[in-house]
Amino acid sequence: MKKEDLLKKLRENTSQEFDLPEIKVNAITYPDVIKQYIAMSKEVGCNVIEIDKTEDVNATIRKIYPDAKVYCSNVKGIKANINPDTVKDAACLDGVDVGIVKGEIAVAENGCVWIPQTMKERAVCFISEALVIIIDKEKVVNNMHEAYKKIEMPSYGFGTFISGPSKTADIEQALVMGAQAAKDVTILIRA
Repeated sequence: MKKEDLLKKLRENTSQEFDLPEIKVNAITYPDVIKQYIAMSKEVGCNVIEIDKTEDVNATIRKIYPDAKVYCSNVKGIKANINPDTVKDAACLDGVDVGIVKGEIAVAENGCVWIPQTMKERAVCFISEALVIIIDKEKVVNNMHEAYKKIEMPSYGFGTFISGPSKTADIEQALVMGAQAAKDVTILIRA
């Protein structure tokens, strides 16, 4: 039986419906949400830089990663060698030194950023050696409850929360950075 058929049968045989209960959540808030976001982002291993809207983002990125040769981005105004919208497939992104993406929501309680898939090949978020996430200051929220209320799913139907560089540890507690994604993550918070 297909999933759609099963759901159809359930709907047909439901005799009484109940509204979801109203749940009041007293989620954590911070007196200075930006300060908390920066502290938590550093705690999870990110580099965090606050920049003014007048600063040259490209110059800032190249100053952070002076040895990088291959930049990948589809963010308007970012100078990149590769655009993830124009590559044949994700394999074409192999060898990207720095991926640059735009975050939509940053969360102070855990240092994560919501990144909707706004590019054809989302692999840029995971295959790049270093990842730069640009977030506007006014898009930083206190907690995940606030973040989920603001999420709008993109047309690609995929988005992800990223919190710092990729990390894993084996049973011997040996920490390995960059095992499944970027070894280095920089958050650029634009005023």
